[in-house]
Amino acid sequence: MLRRLVLTFAASAAALSAVPAVPATALPATALPATTVGSPTNLGSVSTSGLALMPPPARDEDSRDRLTVTVHDSGSGADGTYELRCHPDSGSHPDVSGACGALDRGARWGKDPFGPVSPGTMCTMQYGGPATAHVTGTWAGRPVDARFDRVDGCQISRWNGLAPLLPDLRS
Repeated sequence: MLRRLVLTFAASAAALSAVPAVPATALPATALPATTVGSPTNLGSVSTSGLALMPPPARDEDSRDRLTVTVHDSGSGADGTYELRCHPDSGSHPDVSGACGALDRGARWGKDPFGPVSPGTMCTMQYGGPATAHVTGTWAGRPVDARFDRVDGCQISRWNGLAPLLPDLRS
């Protein structure tokens, strides 16, 4: 079993290194050969063209990112609860296109823009104010339930990285 896992990993890594960077939506699901779909026992018959290793095409419901942003104690007049929908952009957020644009610019494979500060990170001891925010919903097809504050340098940086989704409180 371990040998099969190692061989599968090696074959996947080799195929990925040979695949040109193409958006996942560039390949229709019908273009995949029948041998790439099914049980793990079919992995030995998959060609090394990399088609089987690409993510599935985006579905319409995945492309509708929806977030609810609640901000308290910002001191900027931006307190409240806002709805934000991206792709297409709409909602009650004060800067819909800016917020969606910031999220798109911050989107990186393997990096969660809403993720917490990594454990063990050294953070400056500065206080950015009492502002708090709570973001819930769906982004890039994944559930979001993230809380933000400004209690140290890491948290301030995390907050500022999502401006204008969260109010820009830089003085």
